[in-house]
Amino acid sequence: MKEHMTDSGPARKIQLDWELAIRLAPRLYMDELEPFKPVMVGVTIIDRTSPSPSFRRTLNVDSESVLGVIEYAVYYDYDIQHLYDLEHVWVYVAHDGSVLNVEASFHGKYLRGLLPDRSNLGEDGRAVLYVQPGKHAFSPMPELFLLLPDVESANGELAGNGGVLEPDMLKGTYKTDPEEMDRRSEAHLQEFRFKPSFRYVPYEWPEGVFVSWDTLKEEIPKRMRLLLESI
Repeated sequence: MKEHMTDSGPARKIQLDWELAIRLAPRLYMDELEPFKPVMVGVTIIDRTSPSPSFRRTLNVDSESVLGVIEYAVYYDYDIQHLYDLEHVWVYVAHDGSVLNVEASFHGKYLRGLLPDRSNLGEDGRAVLYVQPGKHAFSPMPELFLLLPDVESANGELAGNGGVLEPDMLKGTYKTDPEEMDRRSEAHLQEFRFKPSFRYVPYEWPEGVFVSWDTLKEEIPKRMRLLLESI
C-alpha cells in the first residue's frame, strides 16, 4: 500500500495488528434471557490466503483490495444442546483500516455479516451481529432466527440432546467416556431450559476476553475436563 501525503507529512501506514483487531471486534446483541456468555475469543490475524486454524474453510486474501482478515473464534463452554461451542466471525479489513466485509458462522456454515446497505456497521466502524438464543449462530438481522423450525424447541425439550462435542482438532483431549459424558451433559443442560424473549441487548466484551488462537486451543481441553468432572 502506498503512503499518501497529509498536511503534516506522510500518512501513517495502517498495520493489521492486535490493536486493530480489538478495535474492530464485532458488537454482539444477545437475547436478554440468554444463559450463556462467551468465555474467550481466539484471535488470528491472516494477511495472506491460508486455511482457517479453527474452521473448515480457506480464507482468501486479495491483497489488492484487503489488508487482511481478522478471525475471531468465539468460545462458549455451553451451547444449549451440547457442551463446547465455537463460533466464528471474520472481518475483512480494507487498506485504510476500515471494515470492508464480514462473514459469520451459522450452524457449521457461514453467511454474510453485513447487510447489503451496510446499515449494521456502527459509527465506531464495528459490525453489529445478533446471536441466536441458546445456539449462538450469528446473523446481521435477528428476524432470521425466527425462520428456524427449532429456534424455541432447541432451548426446551431438545436441550442437551447433542451431549458433549469434541471436534477433530481436539480429538482425545477430554471426551474419555462418550456414552456416560453425553448422558450427564444432557441432564445438566436440561437445567438451563428457557423460552427465548427475542429481545436483544448489547453484550460488552469483558477485559481479557481476547487471546491468541493458540492460547484458546490449549485452554479449551482444560476447561472441558474441569467442567465434565463437575457435572
